[in-house]
Amino acid sequence: MTTQTIDIKPKLAPARKVQRIWSNNPAVVLWSSMVGKKIVMAVTGFMLVCFVIAHMLGNLKIFFGAEAIDSYGLFLRTMGEPMFPYGSLLWIFRIVMLVAIGLHITAAVQLTLMNRAARPHDYETKKDVSATYAARTMRWSGVILLLFIIFHLLHFTAGKVGFAPGEFHHLSVYRNVVAGFSRWYVAVFYIIAMAALCLHLDHGIWSMLQTLGWNTARTTRGLKILSRVIALVVFIGFISTPVAVLFGWLR
Repeated sequence: MTTQTIDIKPKLAPARKVQRIWSNNPAVVLWSSMVGKKIVMAVTGFMLVCFVIAHMLGNLKIFFGAEAIDSYGLFLRTMGEPMFPYGSLLWIFRIVMLVAIGLHITAAVQLTLMNRAARPHDYETKKDVSATYAARTMRWSGVILLLFIIFHLLHFTAGKVGFAPGEFHHLSVYRNVVAGFSRWYVAVFYIIAMAALCLHLDHGIWSMLQTLGWNTARTTRGLKILSRVIALVVFIGFISTPVAVLFGWLR
């Protein structure tokens, strides 16, 4: 007579198995923590700061004339050819930046909610008098920048807004910029958005360096000055174009 052994251990349902595997994933565990979200914000913030500086330097080519800025616009779309199709690397870069922006915003929102849940009363009533104006307005400047990014893509990338019918011409960067900023309300909106970017960078760069562990008692003052200088340089660099168009220096 043979004895049959019966396994009485409950078998995990497929959904529970997937949930357990997912919850044990180091990346998911890191993302679930406040520290992980701060790291994501710091890394994506670093990527976005580098992009902003590079984008500003590229925009300044407009002061070297139409040929310089138009050639730069063409280069961005033809780089990588013939290995990569026309415009493909530029779109890959755009997608990477949009993903970085999405992660940055998601981490910021979730951190805010986690902070509120941890100290709901203090979060609403207690104010840090030592906090800078840039730090206190991070959320509002972030919202303004998100709206600006959407408008900017529809404006100078797609030519769907801010131009009269037939006024936008693909790859005619100089002509499009002058035409776009000739409308004073568009130029003013860009300047306001760049002021929000300046405030965001002022506190954001400092927070990023602090999260990445570059901050010490000796370097605190220097890093804060560096953050402010970068923010101001970016602000001046970006608003120089709409200001030049408004005053007729670029036409």
